[in-house]
Amino acid sequence: MDSTHRNAGPIGDAFEQAPCGLLSTATDGTIVRVNATFCRWLGFEAPELLDVRRIQDLLTMGGKVFHQTHWAPLLQMQRSVAEVKLEFRHRDGHKVPMLINAARRVAGDAELDDIACVIVNDRHRYEKELVHTRREAEDALQAKSDAEQALQLANRRKDEFLAMLAHELRNPLAPIQAAARLFGLKEFTDPQVLWSRGVLERQVAQLVRLVDDLLDVSRIAEGKMEFRPEHVELSAAVRRALEGSRGVLQAQSHQFSVRLPEAPAFVDADPVRLVQIVQNLLNNAAKYTPAGGIVELHARREGNEAVISVRDSGIGIAAENLHSVFGLFSQLPSGRSRSQGGLGIGLALVRALAEGQGGTVSVSSRGVNQGSEFTVRLPLSPVQEALAADKASERPREHKRRRIVIVDDSEDAALSLSMLLEADGYETRTATTGSEAVDLVFDFKADILLLDIGLPDMSGYEVARQIRRDRRGSSMQLIAVTGWSQEPDREAAFEAGFNYHLAKPVDYERLLSLLG
Repeated sequence: MDSTHRNAGPIGDAFEQAPCGLLSTATDGTIVRVNATFCRWLGFEAPELLDVRRIQDLLTMGGKVFHQTHWAPLLQMQRSVAEVKLEFRHRDGHKVPMLINAARRVAGDAELDDIACVIVNDRHRYEKELVHTRREAEDALQAKSDAEQALQLANRRKDEFLAMLAHELRNPLAPIQAAARLFGLKEFTDPQVLWSRGVLERQVAQLVRLVDDLLDVSRIAEGKMEFRPEHVELSAAVRRALEGSRGVLQAQSHQFSVRLPEAPAFVDADPVRLVQIVQNLLNNAAKYTPAGGIVELHARREGNEAVISVRDSGIGIAAENLHSVFGLFSQLPSGRSRSQGGLGIGLALVRALAEGQGGTVSVSSRGVNQGSEFTVRLPLSPVQEALAADKASERPREHKRRRIVIVDDSEDAALSLSMLLEADGYETRTATTGSEAVDLVFDFKADILLLDIGLPDMSGYEVARQIRRDRRGSSMQLIAVTGWSQEPDREAAFEAGFNYHLAKPVDYERLLSLLG
């Protein structure tokens, strides 16, 4: 329904032709009512905005940040925002500065935000308007400051809680994952044992993913996603992602096919994040496609872009829901029964990871029960050949029988990792306290120390400092293996003298590459 039908009658005419821009939105920003004045100012027709655009989609990048950090929280807490200046983006690209007043009201079973806008044509007019509303602006500024402090406190407590929760979950997951890997090294014939081993591996992987997602929720909301770009070959990244998602696809008996570029295609991207993008798309397709369905992955080059598309024959997406599937905690009603315990942030994470590396993600679907297709586009690297370091890394590595000390207050974690490394040809010893570790590394003449941070007698940081102060420990390789995985934890580890920082449960293949 367009705005003419929604706003018919004398009152509607006044709404349409008002000298200021008028619109109403749902609490998520979706525009449900808009007048001709606002549309004319931004160069849109009403049907292009109603129910398909959010007001924040029309803002500049700075406006979007302000909307997320100030406007939305203020409306939630105070139910009104007064005399806020924001820059909108005209359809042709130029900026349109406006002064905005907004108020939240109850409309039946829902809540709507009524918004009035006036264009700020020049600085003098804006200053004049501010003079007339000084008292209101000062009150709004104080309220904003109070809201910011409340938000900062809430965010800090949230981050502390998530970090503690992740730490407490990572610690028991580490020995479980190591034990599952040890099972994989043994030959079993009993079908029940083989089935149990598969269950253990799949469920541990699911738990690890959920823990990582918990931390990524905070990073997405605050724009603090971390990227470590490298020169990555697209097919290699896709193959690594397939290794992590193959179990999910096989468990559902899906007909899975993959097509890779005929010639190597290189992107400058974070390899871990790139794998995460592909795995999230594959896991999403597997979850929302009934057993025995079709899942197809196609990686290719298109012009100056690397393109990864995942198509499925699953439950599909209704047209009115296409714009919301990338939202945080977004789970469509038709898919909740198939979410399999997910947090509803997988696709939001895909969007954040793609856009954070200069790319985009889009979705298409013919409708409910007609399947869907997600497409990620990333810029190709200017250098379309393997770098020297890449070529060297392709050669198999050999290692001498190096001596490794593993320190963890969890004896299960230390012993399980020790057994894995012994099976790969390393000589190991274990300790459960910091003081024991300091003595052991020198008596054992260790080459490498795998050290937990949270020890009962002293922190792993202090252990690292003591070892580095001794000339015998100056060349020792120190690797933090810990449940504390936030950026400040990594910085603290490097300052204490660690060479590397790995989060529990450790990526064993990455650990082996570091040891090699």
